[in-house]
Amino acid sequence: MLTKTQLEEIREYLKKAENPLFFFDGDPDGLCSYLILKKYIQKGKGVVLKSKHTLDLDLYHKIEEYHPDYVFILDIPVVDQEFIDKINVPVIWIDHHPPIKRKGVHYYNPLLTKPKDNKPVTYWASRITKNKFLWLATLGTVSDWHYPKFAKTFSKKYPDLLPKTMKKPDEIIFDSKLGELILLFIFILKNTTSKVHKIANILTKIEDPYELLNAETPRAKFIQRETSKVKKEYDTVVKKVLAQKPKKNKLFLVELPLGKNAYTSTISNLMIYKYPEKVIIIKRQTEERVIMSIRSTKTIIPPILENALQGLDGFGGGHDHACGAGVAKEQFPEFLERFQAQVK
Repeated sequence: MLTKTQLEEIREYLKKAENPLFFFDGDPDGLCSYLILKKYIQKGKGVVLKSKHTLDLDLYHKIEEYHPDYVFILDIPVVDQEFIDKINVPVIWIDHHPPIKRKGVHYYNPLLTKPKDNKPVTYWASRITKNKFLWLATLGTVSDWHYPKFAKTFSKKYPDLLPKTMKKPDEIIFDSKLGELILLFIFILKNTTSKVHKIANILTKIEDPYELLNAETPRAKFIQRETSKVKKEYDTVVKKVLAQKPKKNKLFLVELPLGKNAYTSTISNLMIYKYPEKVIIIKRQTEERVIMSIRSTKTIIPPILENALQGLDGFGGGHDHACGAGVAKEQFPEFLERFQAQVK
């Protein structure tokens, strides 16, 4: 957990910042945490990480471009030491992935004090801002598979968006109106980087989820229009994926059809919701690699993944029940055989 003292420290950094720069992960948790903190201080620029989950020197030019007085890093699991070393202003990094050690950074991770507490960064952003932005806080936290206490308040205020009987994140994501908003945020993040930044700026002005969900204003209609093509593609992918049926063994390997955008994480969450008794591997193939999103409800994935990747040209990691991975295309059969042997 993050202590009251830590929350107050982050709050003070935000209040002192005159020209902050926010780096955030390209998922709804990262986007919502950025929106909440920016709305809280009404200052700053955002930079989304879309294609990778590591902040390195490739994005240092953003520091040179904006000349920030504070740098905030949100929901990004890895930040290179070289990147931190080049920055001569305070760096505040809030994350909930497995902790890593870095120097010269103010690092806040609930797992450091409570090993099982991996609440999303949006949850902590809400605590930092004293729950001022309820709809963004609920959307971002539930999107990362955590049902927070303040979701009950959201249900009372918006019962048609989140019925009070719904408390399981997967059910909310795939079977509620709030889930439609979560998917909309996912579609937003599939746009080009410049378009994501433009839409994020618009989202800071939207105070009510109905405005966005029902496209009640020109700005909300613009967002709906900009995501319509992505939604159509996603719906096509879902139809093809749901046509695939599992075998009798516990591992369910699902082939993701080729398309302009990748939906490995979202589709893996959908499939584990549909088949909670399985270990799900969503697989998509690039020219050189097989990229995977792995989900389970009970099986602890990281040690299985680590063993399966041993000695191979691959990578992988994440949470106990949700991981991402990749392996060289020609080595995938060996990886799959190793992985399958460990899934009981």
